[in-house]
Amino acid sequence: MVLVRQRKELAALIVARLHAAGVAVAGVDRLRLGAPLAVKDLVAALRFAVQPLDDLNLASLLVSPLVGWSQEQLLRFGYRERNVALWNHLRASREPEVAVLLGQLGELLAKADFGTPQDLLHWLLVGPWQGRRRLTARLGSEANDPIDELLNAASAYVATDTPSLAGFLAWFDAGDGELKREADGASGLVRVMTVHGSKGLQAPIVILADATGNPETARDRGIDLPDPANERRRIPLPPLSKDEKRGPIESEIAHNKTGDEQEHWRLLYVAMTRAEEALFVGGALGSRDKGVPAPKSWYAKLREIFPAEAPIADPIWGSRCEWGELSPSTPAAEIQAKAPELALEEPLPRWLDRLPPAEPRPPRPLAPSALGEDEAPDPPWPPAAGRDAARRGTLVHRLLERLPDVPSDLRKDAAPHWLARHAADLDEAVRGELASSAIAVLEEPAWADLFAPGSLAEVPIAAVVGGQVVAGTIDRLVVTPTHVRLVDFKTSRRPPADITAVPRAILRQMAAYVAALEVTFPGRTVEAALLYTAAPRLIAVPADLITANKPDLAATQ
Repeated sequence: MVLVRQRKELAALIVARLHAAGVAVAGVDRLRLGAPLAVKDLVAALRFAVQPLDDLNLASLLVSPLVGWSQEQLLRFGYRERNVALWNHLRASREPEVAVLLGQLGELLAKADFGTPQDLLHWLLVGPWQGRRRLTARLGSEANDPIDELLNAASAYVATDTPSLAGFLAWFDAGDGELKREADGASGLVRVMTVHGSKGLQAPIVILADATGNPETARDRGIDLPDPANERRRIPLPPLSKDEKRGPIESEIAHNKTGDEQEHWRLLYVAMTRAEEALFVGGALGSRDKGVPAPKSWYAKLREIFPAEAPIADPIWGSRCEWGELSPSTPAAEIQAKAPELALEEPLPRWLDRLPPAEPRPPRPLAPSALGEDEAPDPPWPPAAGRDAARRGTLVHRLLERLPDVPSDLRKDAAPHWLARHAADLDEAVRGELASSAIAVLEEPAWADLFAPGSLAEVPIAAVVGGQVVAGTIDRLVVTPTHVRLVDFKTSRRPPADITAVPRAILRQMAAYVAALEVTFPGRTVEAALLYTAAPRLIAVPADLITANKPDLAATQ
């Protein structure tokens, strides 16, 4: 594992040199997908397929390895009148070299509208254009890494969006373009990453590649001061001159520098503890260092623990210092010779020939809300009206979840205000009706305890009832030392008059909730009720109906 302090040019240079030396490398832990030249060339080909009249993009494509023109050829065949598009100018040319180019680009335009972005990229890379071979020949084998990531990005786009070339380019441009690699899966490969990104990982050999960096020369981070009017808010400041850094600003800068220095040494500890067998510490000196590492650099601090005598001659670095020693390695042949053998008596035990039992399959969770189709007496809603009714029901549910925490004298103002922010497209009269319906439910004395302090809203539950997992969400729940009361909200436009008109599917749903709560709170009496918000009307579900509908749980499954 090669560690760097910051993800800059050095990390990419290390990956390129490892590729050139034939070392299997996983690449940097984070990759800006739009930055590598190979990706820029491929994206330029895709942009040309969408918009051939983009002169700058076409010029970039012509001099890329995909087409192979030189700058002289571009100047010779591309020089034209100011108001003439480059593509139109090339199409009007009679030069043999341009004719070959037009045939190549014409194939690309012919395929642009008849395949996914991923298919077009594959065609560019391994088809007549031989893009992968040309790009790696010009840019080196390290170009394969970003090319593969571009293909992965195209595959991810096709899986989530309607595939189109213009859509992919818009999606590609809109993203931040930074990909994070899963470094723990890079088995057998050299990993190049920042020290901060290596937390939790280990490797037999760890190399600190830029340990000579001076933390005191790092750029100052932005300064922000606490707002005197609001302690939880901070005010960012623009860059300041040396004379302006006085008073609280100077104290804040000193505080930031202290924190940065502490983080500098914490990262050194992280880097040193990544190595399992050997840690190599190195770096390069700049012109400001004057041949000596900075006193607060990692290299200078670690050099203090090495012997003071002369360094050891090294054929690569000239000299090196060592501290500690590796344990003697065991030859592979000796390891194989010492492989343990399991002595088994004859005859062999019968269990060696017997297949292991099948893994038990967990029961499929049962959602009480899915227990049969609702046999409500309401006639079917028209499609548009059904969506509106569902939305109004959702808004009422949210009001009944939030308004109990608002003092009763403020609810008449809070409910319309909340609806105005979350349902501004609804008519004011409709919002007023929804607010009045929710407030009427809260003010009904028959179920005041449901919305009292200590009651719970939107409570997820899960329990095993007779070998069957029951999982769902209860709209309102009240738990006392002796009783448990649950209420399920219903937004039917024609609520039943009494319990005899409640559909049987809803009774099965309530029975499932009660059965799950009886397992969760053993020894307590569980009561259930239905709250129809349109009336409003609370209908208690008697215990005998709950008992009669419990056997339906297994039958429904």
